[in-house]
Amino acid sequence: MEPDLFTAAAEARQEKDPSSSPLAVRMRPRTLDEVVGQRHLLKPGSPLRRLVGEGAGGPAGASSVILWGPPGIGKTTLAHVVSQATEKRFVELSAITAGVKEVRTVIDGARRAAGGFGKETVLFLDEIHRFSKAQQDSLLPAVENRWVTLIAATTENPYFSVISPLLSRSLLLTLESLTDDDLKGLLDRALTEERGLGGAVALPEEARSHLLRIAGGDARRALTALEAAAGATLDKGEREISLETVEETVDRAAVKYDRDGDQHYDVASALIKSIRGSDVDAALHYLARMIDAGEDPRFIARRLMISASEDIGLADPTALPTAVAAAQAVAMIGFPEAALTLSHATIALALAPKSNTATTAIGAALADVRAGLAGPVPAHLRDGHYKGAAKLGHAQGYVYPHDVPGAIAAQQYAPDAVHGKRYYEPTRYGAEARYADVVEKVRERLGRPGS
Repeated sequence: MEPDLFTAAAEARQEKDPSSSPLAVRMRPRTLDEVVGQRHLLKPGSPLRRLVGEGAGGPAGASSVILWGPPGIGKTTLAHVVSQATEKRFVELSAITAGVKEVRTVIDGARRAAGGFGKETVLFLDEIHRFSKAQQDSLLPAVENRWVTLIAATTENPYFSVISPLLSRSLLLTLESLTDDDLKGLLDRALTEERGLGGAVALPEEARSHLLRIAGGDARRALTALEAAAGATLDKGEREISLETVEETVDRAAVKYDRDGDQHYDVASALIKSIRGSDVDAALHYLARMIDAGEDPRFIARRLMISASEDIGLADPTALPTAVAAAQAVAMIGFPEAALTLSHATIALALAPKSNTATTAIGAALADVRAGLAGPVPAHLRDGHYKGAAKLGHAQGYVYPHDVPGAIAAQQYAPDAVHGKRYYEPTRYGAEARYADVVEKVRERLGRPGS
């Protein structure tokens, strides 16, 4: 919404006394050069640089911009920077609370500002994916006529969540997650710059590492936690922020987890072994440690997919589809909501009946192949579709299973070297008990009973 008199007064107080603003606000970038991360968007001559009038060619031609990326990586900040760099009026709306009426009010105000004062307007619309098609349609006249420069932010794929007419008139910028190095640079600036903490406190590596973990790639969260820890440190009459102070101020214990070291693999291993052991509570504990440490949710999802085949297999045929669905959901939604999906899959896998026969079966088959037990494909199984195949005896004598009762043809399928080998030995756990009965009957029909 447009600022009211009270908001304007608050902003005036903050300009007069910057220390009254939260640290995250004080450290908000004033130019594109101060933006954290997003190097791929900030190169000289990039569309974003051109949007603010930098470089040859002047401003980019698009009348709207769509910023797509996970939460907390600076979409709102970029919109503010564009507004300041172009000296345009800035109005912010959230699609969660705003509707067509609010959009029209802003557009009417933009037209009046342009006509009466020659002042152009930047409309920042957060979470545009929450707008319906009709609500997004209401933006089109303002975008087409350039009554506003629309900067819309979304955490969802805009090709699925933004209407085509708006997307085709927009410059789509994909933002990347902030790295620990990005946040380290931001924390260093906040610690030393006058508009930040001005060198009032120091941040040892142990406390810094914990701040990075709890930030989870979110710049605002990192600065908010730093400000709280710095305030508590100064209140104690100290100058160095300790790990204990960080823990106290953010009310979270430091998780012993190193995403780049042994703990990364140890905790991941413990998660899978707890699932294998059907200890759902232990599995959830390790999952929580990985999530809290800022582990890539896609890594966790990949481990769950492997576990579904390695440790559950046909004992519960729904395990793998559950894990795959979780991986797809995680890729679409990201944290924090992805934690729910990973929990869902972890619980399902931990409580599923267990079987490692998919693992042992392919392991035994691979061992024989690598030992040289291969041999030629039986002639009747070879391709017989090309000219001359019959003369070679290929596909001759092949019995089409669908032409015989039960659709099981008693003929040799494996090469001579491994004919009669039994790689798959089903358990009697869960749904695999049915496969155990089936495989014995099939082997009997194929003339290979017993072991």
